[in-house]
Amino acid sequence: MAEFDSPKIEYTLTIDGKYYNTLDIESFSLMMKDPSYCYKFYWLEAIVQLISEGVSETTFDAVIDEMICNAWYSVREFHIHLSGISADGQVRDGLERAVLKLTELSDLPANASKVEIKNAIAEHNEELKVYKEQLTNMVPYRALAGFFNKSDEPVVWNSIRRMIDYIDRINREVVLLPYTLGSESKLKKKIHFQDAWVAMIQDQTVSILGWIQYEKVKWLQNNNPEVPGLIYKLAPMDEKMRKLNNVRKSWEGILDICEVRDVFTDQPVVSKQYDVDHFIPWSFVMNDELWNLMPMDPSLNSSKNNRLPKWNPFFERFAKNQFLMYTLIHKSAVIRKLYEACYRDNLHSIWAGQELYKKGNTETEFYNILQKNMQPVYDSARRQGYEIWNRG
Repeated sequence: MAEFDSPKIEYTLTIDGKYYNTLDIESFSLMMKDPSYCYKFYWLEAIVQLISEGVSETTFDAVIDEMICNAWYSVREFHIHLSGISADGQVRDGLERAVLKLTELSDLPANASKVEIKNAIAEHNEELKVYKEQLTNMVPYRALAGFFNKSDEPVVWNSIRRMIDYIDRINREVVLLPYTLGSESKLKKKIHFQDAWVAMIQDQTVSILGWIQYEKVKWLQNNNPEVPGLIYKLAPMDEKMRKLNNVRKSWEGILDICEVRDVFTDQPVVSKQYDVDHFIPWSFVMNDELWNLMPMDPSLNSSKNNRLPKWNPFFERFAKNQFLMYTLIHKSAVIRKLYEACYRDNLHSIWAGQELYKKGNTETEFYNILQKNMQPVYDSARRQGYEIWNRG
């Protein structure tokens, strides 16, 4: 994604051939400036998505529901903390707390559809009410702060009623705002989108959502410094992106030569009757590197799912199988050729090419290199909240 600091949009709206208004894009670009919490990004993202669908008026309640849907997958599947964790270990972001509360109340899977999530929200709306209301306390108002600089009138932040009057006055007398707010209370409060801004946002939806995603990723990466591949963890990915075919062929070649024992059952792996799976979950590492892959019992693969195996004793068994592959890479021309076929999709880590798979490592040296590079990743996943799989 190209790096840019604000949406590159120049827009003059013409209605019936007459000059109507020049939108204040500079102030619009400040709508995500200096956020205190991540849900400011999700607020603007939800508004843009609703406008792109032809919505001209909505409520706080509907926008919050959209935000929960947009954050659901990242929080549930990848344990992303939207605004980090406080010193006492508590979740800081109100949107993340809302997602976690809905998780407690429902049996929704991590990859639930938007329709399923919204149905669950409706079913448990009363229990979620306090979490949703917290999200409306300041962001709907502070998101417009960049426009307020056009006025000499001081902003009245300590009164919602006076803020609504202030926003309406700024919109009428100073600068056209993207939205104004109704007088309704709490989650029932209406949001009125301005026609000129609706037209611009509908024309520029892709650019604006790309900008929001870029800013959101920067924020999330800063608050989840140990999480790799975070940009790929904002929405479900196509399973076709997984590249395991050449790894499977390599293990098939090895099974033609010698016995390989399942890391978890200690039983011989049967040719063509196993899954190729990640020791550290794919959802955390977001890659298909050869050094993290193993043949395993298909029934256990579904049980393991998105969890970490116990480091002891399973890492030692895993490393033993990895060393078996390593030995054959340097002894068998057939296995060497199968290994080389993995270069494009499964061998990108510099340390693996320069240290792990170089010829001449003893079993102890190989084990130490693998442990040195894998254990910090494993520990990071554990700190991020990945559960331990209680197998064995």
